[in-house]
Amino acid sequence: MANPWAGEVFLVLDGQRHVAKLTLGALAELEARLEAESLADLVARFEGDALRMRDVLLLVCAGLRGGGWQGDLADLLAADIEGGPLEAARVAARLLVLAFRVPG
Repeated sequence: MANPWAGEVFLVLDGQRHVAKLTLGALAELEARLEAESLADLVARFEGDALRMRDVLLLVCAGLRGGGWQGDLADLLAADIEGGPLEAARVAARLLVLAFRVPG
């Protein structure tokens, strides 16, 4: 079961449920892959209106890797994501909210 207090979200790939989580390592990987100058720059990229599906998939991939998945972007692109692009976008948004929420 995913634990939202630990920043975890579920995503089903090819019929298998996976945990996604934006760990510090996953965020660092995402910063590098998106060539973001800072964490604030990274978050701003997802808040703007120029968001691309590639950005969403890179975020989901980083989250999956943070949850222990051994795949990479090519594996994610080849996978059947249950719920399609809308679910991928929902998971990406949820990952960001959980990673940057202030407890309390």
